Amino acid sequence: MVSKQKSNTIAALGTVLFMILLFLLLWFLTLTWESEPEEEGIEIAFGTEQEGGGSQPIESEAVPLPEPEASAAAPQAPSSNDLMVQEDESALALAKQRDEEEKARQRAEAERLQREREAQAKAEAERLAREKALAEKKAKEQAAIAKANQLGSLFGNNGANAQGSGDTQGSGQKGNPLAGHGSSGNSSWSLAGRSCKSLPKPSDDFAQEGTVVVAIIVDANGKVVSAKQTTGTTISNDATIQLAIKAAYKAEFNFTDRPDKQFGTITYHFKFK
Repeated sequence: MVSKQKSNTIAALGTVLFMILLFLLLWFLTLTWESEPEEEGIEIAFGTEQEGGGSQPIESEAVPLPEPEASAAAPQAPSSNDLMVQEDESALALAKQRDEEEKARQRAEAERLQREREAQAKAEAERLAREKALAEKKAKEQAAIAKANQLGSLFGNNGANAQGSGDTQGSGQKGNPLAGHGSSGNSSWSLAGRSCKSLPKPSDDFAQEGTVVVAIIVDANGKVVSAKQTTGTTISNDATIQLAIKAAYKAEFNFTDRPDKQFGTITYHFKFK
């Protein structure tokens, strides 16, 4: 019984091995048959009906096509890092340019403001200098008028009937050469220590009778450099007063070596004929 089972087992194993071998053999044959190249036929040209002799045409050799040359390598697209670096450099260059332009603009603006400040300071200094000079001139004129009034009161020549003891060429009061004064017609003058060389009379074209007292300032050469109406004037007509002032500017006195200017008065009496 055991021997029979053993025989059956061996038979079954043999059958399995046979089937495996047969399968492997068939698989190998199938691969070999598929890999064999197919035979190519030969084209035969039979020609026309007249040339149908069966001549075999000359087989032309196939001309191999030239292999395409390797195309030039395509430019490599910039990477995102390269683009970022380029953008950063461009932004920095632009920012630097703008910064330089802004600095240049600020420098130009600062220079312009500095020039304006200097011009304003110069103009202000000139204005102050003019005002100072004008104030000094007015102060001197006021002092001259005050001194002339004082001298006129001292020598009695501010009144309407004031008369001197000298003449138009007088050299001063006798016994007191420092107190020069004199008269000529309807005009009289008073200037300490000086003599009068010329005392022109005003124009007769006046509009009001009365007296005009003019305070004068005389330089070392004897020229009248300032003339203004002062205390003692009884005429209110401005045109008549201007006639007296114009005549006072034409008066001339003797030369003196004193460097400072002198103050005096000239009195004009206007009377209708």
